[in-house]
Parts: sequence; structure tokens; C-alpha cells
Amino acid sequence: MLHSDLAQYVQVITKEFDQIADQRKADLQEVSHYVSQKLSADKETSFVVICTHNSRRSHFGQLWLQAAAYYYHLPNVRTFSGGTEATAFHPNAVAALERAGVKFSQPDESNSNPHYLASLGSDYPAVRVFSKKYDHSENPQSSFAAIMVCSDADEACPFISGADARFSLPYEDPKKYDNTPQESEQYDKRCRQIAREMLYTMSNAQWKMNDD
Repeated sequence: MLHSDLAQYVQVITKEFDQIADQRKADLQEVSHYVSQKLSADKETSFVVICTHNSRRSHFGQLWLQAAAYYYHLPNVRTFSGGTEATAFHPNAVAALERAGVKFSQPDESNSNPHYLASLGSDYPAVRVFSKKYDHSENPQSSFAAIMVCSDADEACPFISGADARFSLPYEDPKKYDNTPQESEQYDKRCRQIAREMLYTMSNAQWKMNDD
């Protein structure tokens, strides 16, 4: 099971699917179809969520995709993230996920690119998260789907080696609100939007599998 605070957050989010625009739902359903096809064939489904710096949106996408797979009891789904360059998992993004109920280990603050262990529930393995390039050795090198969550990375990487599918799902970067009075509010807003859409995606994948 998900951590109790996280589970409560997720349950509320699942009542917000009507906030997703129809065209966006169509884009997300393409990802759902990929998941259901893989799982129906008893194949592992791997995702690498990609943005430019692997500091904010890609980590949101990775962890919410994994949480959604757990919530909807979809087996053999593994999620990863990366960037076109490595920087650091931004503390504002970490804080937004913590407010949603994800638990993080205390990182080595002397490291300019700290590594965290993210825990989604006591029954699930912790996820090691840090900023890295999308082709880092800890990420899958073949038979994965790339989800591009920023337009800059999408344009900079017209070809992702090893990916058997590619989906463009850009989100506005909360970075522009750093050091402003709207900082926490805007990070929470983007975190919640990505959670909503990843949960919708996995909900639809579950429905497709049950309908087959």
C-alpha cells in the first residue's frame, strides 16, 4: 500500500480527471495503450521521463507514474527519469512531493547533485532519484518508452536511442517561480497536475486491460 498521506492525496486526485482537457486525455490514452499492450503480453513496461535538466518535471513524472502503477495494481511497471544534461533534483520539487506524501531520505548535502531514496509505501522498494542524463547506466537502454515533459528536451532530442515508443507531454516549468511568493503554490500546482495526468493514464490502462 501507498503511505497513508500519499494514498489520501491520490484518492482526491482521482476525482479530478474531469479537469483534464479532451485533447490532453487523447494524448495520455496513447501512453495507456502502450502500457496495456505491454502488460497484456506479459512484458515489463519501462518509462524514462525526460526534461532538460532532470531537476523538476521529470522527477514528478517518474514518481507519479510509479505511484499510479502501484495504486492501480499494474505489475511490472518501472519508471526512470533523465535529462539532456545533469544538474540536481531541485529541493523545491522534493518539497512539493513531500507535501503530497512521498517520503525522502536525507541526502548528502555536500554533494552538488544529491542522491535521495524516495519511498512511496512500505510494501514497495525505495527509488533512488538524482539528476542524470537520460542515457545514464541506471536507466534502461532498450525496450522503454520515452516521455518528453518539456518542449526544449523534445526539440533537442528528436531521437532517443533504445526507445520503442516516444510520447510528448510538455508541462510548464515551475522554475520561473523560484524565490517568489508563489513558489510553493506553483510547485504544488505542477506536482498535482502531473499526478492527475499520470493517475489518469494508469487508470485508463487498467480499464483497457480489464476490457480486453
